[in-house]
Amino acid sequence: MSDTYTSGRWVVKPGEDDEFVEAWKAFVTWASEMPGSGTFRLARDLDHPNTYLSFAPWESVAAQAAWLAKPEFGEYIGRARSHCEDFQSSIYELVAEVE
Repeated sequence: MSDTYTSGRWVVKPGEDDEFVEAWKAFVTWASEMPGSGTFRLARDLDHPNTYLSFAPWESVAAQAAWLAKPEFGEYIGRARSHCEDFQSSIYELVAEVE
């Protein structure tokens, strides 16, 4: 098993934070049903309150790719993105860990 992660940086339009969070939760509720997905998290930047970071672990890059290829992916992420001025996504692989 490989330690891989998806991440998104979301810059939300003024006054649309609640709508964005609800759309994001609907998106990841659907995504969490995908084989190989882990727990999805959303954090707000305290210095820039309209900026959010989402992240989730996946069991493999192949599991991520299968999720991204689903026809529903664009529909679900599009609902969350409609509340954003900017969105950037990334896929990461773990290279080091310290306990």
